[in-house]
Amino acid sequence: MSNRLINWFKFASPATFYPLAGKMIPWFVALSVLFGIAGLYLGMFVAPTDFQQGEGYRIIFIHVPASWMSMFIYLVMAFWAALGLAFNTRLSGMMATALAPTGALMAFLSLWTGALWGKPMWGTWWVWDARLTSELILLFLYIGFIALQSAIDDPRRADKAGAVLALVGVVNIPIIYFSVKWWNTLHQGASVSLTKSPSMAVTMLWAMLLVALCFWMYTIAVALARARNIMLERERHTEWVRALLAQPKP
Repeated sequence: MSNRLINWFKFASPATFYPLAGKMIPWFVALSVLFGIAGLYLGMFVAPTDFQQGEGYRIIFIHVPASWMSMFIYLVMAFWAALGLAFNTRLSGMMATALAPTGALMAFLSLWTGALWGKPMWGTWWVWDARLTSELILLFLYIGFIALQSAIDDPRRADKAGAVLALVGVVNIPIIYFSVKWWNTLHQGASVSLTKSPSMAVTMLWAMLLVALCFWMYTIAVALARARNIMLERERHTEWVRALLAQPKP
């Protein structure tokens, strides 16, 4: 057991994690494409037309998975940031930094598709609804995290400052999730619940889950690729990066 832990701990070093990430990226890209094609095909062509909202409801197959991922990525980013803050590991800060832009993209996609959905349903692009407002705050947290790290020249200090902001911002995640229960809002309740049977057609549910998996695989692939670039930038003066850059390119 201890030998296995030691083997896993060795990947906490950028020098050993870099080649591992390079091997994993193509697999996650392929999975993202497969899940995306399957999910969008089910959602756009197989799932039945909603009896209340017509064909316009199909935007949920992008909106709901993007909303899920915007919250999930923030929690993962905060976890890596906390790990780096607690154990002062270089890789943890790099992973948190690598996840932030994709999290911001998912939050923006959630808000944008929500506006497109809200216009025909509510008659307006935007309302200061509890869930919409807290999701907007989440986007600002991502942008603030990125801006704060960019404003500090020393990467280790930037990681620590970003980690504090990320951990403070975690309180917003349950507010987003429970906002429709805590306040009287225009936004509908959760599309999928762990404690209740789904109220939608099975094909709708599978389409949303497959697109969510697509976004998840995409996030991992892009974060690993971005982390590799961050490693090369931050570790450029180390022996392993110099040796890597000295290797002849195929």
